[in-house]
Amino acid sequence: MIIALTLILLALIGTPLFIVIAASALIGFYSAEIDLSVIIIEFYRLAEMPILLAIPLFTFAGYLLSESKAPLRLVRLTQALLGWMPGGLAIVALSACALFTAFTGASGVTIVALGALLYPALKQAGYHDNFNLGLITSAGSLGVLFAPSLPLILYGIVSQQMGIGETFSIDDLFLAGILPGILMILMLSGWSAWQGRTLPTTPFTWQELRAAVIDSRWELPLPFIMLGGIYSGYFAVSEAAAVTAIYVLLVEVFILREISLKALPGVMRESMVLVGAILIILGLSLASTNYLIDAQVPTKIFETIREHIKDPLTFLLALNIFLLILGTMLDIFSAIVIMTPILLPVALGYNIHPIHLGIIFLANMQIGYFTPPVGMNLFIASYRFKKPVIQLYRATIPFFFILLVALLIITYWPALSLTLVQAKQ
Repeated sequence: MIIALTLILLALIGTPLFIVIAASALIGFYSAEIDLSVIIIEFYRLAEMPILLAIPLFTFAGYLLSESKAPLRLVRLTQALLGWMPGGLAIVALSACALFTAFTGASGVTIVALGALLYPALKQAGYHDNFNLGLITSAGSLGVLFAPSLPLILYGIVSQQMGIGETFSIDDLFLAGILPGILMILMLSGWSAWQGRTLPTTPFTWQELRAAVIDSRWELPLPFIMLGGIYSGYFAVSEAAAVTAIYVLLVEVFILREISLKALPGVMRESMVLVGAILIILGLSLASTNYLIDAQVPTKIFETIREHIKDPLTFLLALNIFLLILGTMLDIFSAIVIMTPILLPVALGYNIHPIHLGIIFLANMQIGYFTPPVGMNLFIASYRFKKPVIQLYRATIPFFFILLVALLIITYWPALSLTLVQAKQ
């Protein structure tokens, strides 16, 4: 108990998370008289996972896109397609943020990269300031459920390493996130259309659409190459990541020349700092997970919960409350590698499919990013737009409740996550 309280205290005072995880693993193995070399063995095992290559490659591609003028072209294209609708510009903002976050994997990057374009455009179009702030802040994490989202890949890796429950692939997770992700966008789009119902729209013209398509001609093939290659069976996920990274590098650096060779090492360094943090936490967490399984911690937790919660529906409600709170305190990558090994065995005890659990988990983390009082997106948006964080709290409330309803639908309608996966099989 004293050790556990000490570790919690270290986390609360700002000790780097990988140190806390490493300390818990070392103490656990030492107290069980297990050779501490098992932690190093986990890192070797991690290095042998082919799917792991996808993380640095997709991250690098996402950072290259964020540093280029691809966000400008994305906004222009979606505006040409959707600007004629009531609330069209707001729906453009939602769509652009979702697509961009799917590639960058970090919602803070989306707010910084697209916020500078979308916030003044929304303001000029006549949308209320609080609506604009709430839209961009909440949409900053909206693409977490879409391929090639890094959180989806990471959840798949951690779950596969545990070797329990039904087996599934990263491709299955990509499919599972499509309908829940679309549901969230549609519900927010409905609210946006209502808010913008009296504002002028941009007339649709084939000339502007043609110009936007020509302008985006190099980025448009990207999702078709990546997803088409994966689902046709031509690429594995790691191979699709390599093709994506090479394609983006060639386009942005050598064809369009929007990123200079001089700036390229800086972009590589920035992207790999994020990758390094993920891999360190992942390696240490896998070691910690082995100790938890050996000590039968998930089994004991399940038995304790089972005494108080008998049915799966009540468990899912409690799970959502817990994950929403967790999402405000931990970044999504840390939450996945720490909590998946604990929650997955418990969820399996209630006959919850591991893919469905993953979608629920990530949907909660997505909302947690802008949940008061300490959601990460709130502070990023406050800094980016020079607004008090209290104003951001108020601005995001409608978006929070809309996505909360979407979360309940995703939670209690498993077919929404599993239909496409089962159709593939």
